Amino acid sequence: MFKPIRLLARSVLATSILALLPATAAWAQAYPSKPVSLIVPFAAGGPTDTIARLYGEQLSKTLGQPFLVENVVGAGGVTGTNRAVKAAPDGYTFLVHNVAPHVAGPALYAGATYNPVSDFEPVASLAEAAIYIVVRKDFPAKTLKEFLDYGKANPGKISFASAGSGSATHLACELLKLKAGIDMLHIPYRGTGPALNDLISGKVDMMCDQGLNVGQQLKAETVRALAIAQDSRSKAFPEVPTTREAGLEGLIVNASTAIYAPKGTPAPVIKAVSEALDQAGRSDLILQRLEQLVSERPSGDRMTPDGLKRFTAEEFAKWTTTIKSSGIKIN
Repeated sequence: MFKPIRLLARSVLATSILALLPATAAWAQAYPSKPVSLIVPFAAGGPTDTIARLYGEQLSKTLGQPFLVENVVGAGGVTGTNRAVKAAPDGYTFLVHNVAPHVAGPALYAGATYNPVSDFEPVASLAEAAIYIVVRKDFPAKTLKEFLDYGKANPGKISFASAGSGSATHLACELLKLKAGIDMLHIPYRGTGPALNDLISGKVDMMCDQGLNVGQQLKAETVRALAIAQDSRSKAFPEVPTTREAGLEGLIVNASTAIYAPKGTPAPVIKAVSEALDQAGRSDLILQRLEQLVSERPSGDRMTPDGLKRFTAEEFAKWTTTIKSSGIKIN
């Protein structure tokens, strides 16, 4: 006796879904109908900001509306991320972030009000830049093995600079400490510029930073690279060995820039923006510009939402474990 009622309910549901499909398709075709905000949680002029503006220009051309960078700085990226997670999930606000500090934020800052995995919709990875282990030019160790031996023999005497507590430069060196079993003194700065200046002048001993920031100094030989923290040597500095080649297993760190949307952003929007970014990322213009930035197009499927989702979860687990094991906490 219940079959007619069930059939009626199914019919009503099917009719409702079909009625919604034209509206959804029309809405997707109309997107975007106004300017879109790209929140960058770091200051203008840095690597993340530069990459956001590079891709934003291409999105503007492809999708027909301005994609405008909004720099919201503070608390190692947490201030801007808090803004993004609270934004309306309507496709008109995105977050462009460096993946390591993005996933590390909640473990480091009490003020982080988000879960980097569950509170955002992954859209696409935009660029990857390998991390170099560099030392002042007169540091006694000439190789990574000699550096690690020196660190074990002199616990707490090696000082390392970073662009700030919780930054990718900080986290990379903390992971180096754990993998190598050495103790080093962290000296945080307000940005890469002053940190690198003090490395050049010899006030600090070493840094872990990407090629865009240290490349010119490596060419000028004002600092020295001991290794690159990835599986293969870089095109920019092929003479620099990988950490594995230099005798340290498991230290693979990329400064990965990615774009996320607030949770609940419609799937057609994610698809439209992801496909536009993939198209841009394959262009000669983007590839040439990334090479100038000592960066590369993301490997594997990270340009896709599903690929970025997996990568974000992996990075979240890695950096949360690193932070807990290192005992880092920032109020």
